[in-house]
Amino acid sequence: MRALRAMQGDSVDAIAWRVYGKTRGVVEQLLQHNPGLAEHGPVLPSGTLVKLPDLPADPAPAQTLINLWD
Repeated sequence: MRALRAMQGDSVDAIAWRVYGKTRGVVEQLLQHNPGLAEHGPVLPSGTLVKLPDLPADPAPAQTLINLWD
């Protein structure tokens, strides 16, 4: 498990987007792995240590094939 320190103006969702490239489901996992993090409010104090869990890879999206001609 990695960790990082929050920069000035960081929020949990900003860290999720910067590190994982998405926020859906990630914010919840960050809060779960960092008890008490939500108590800081929407903007984290600069220098707050945030543990970054290893998340499972997203499954490949199913491709829909389109038939242009019969």
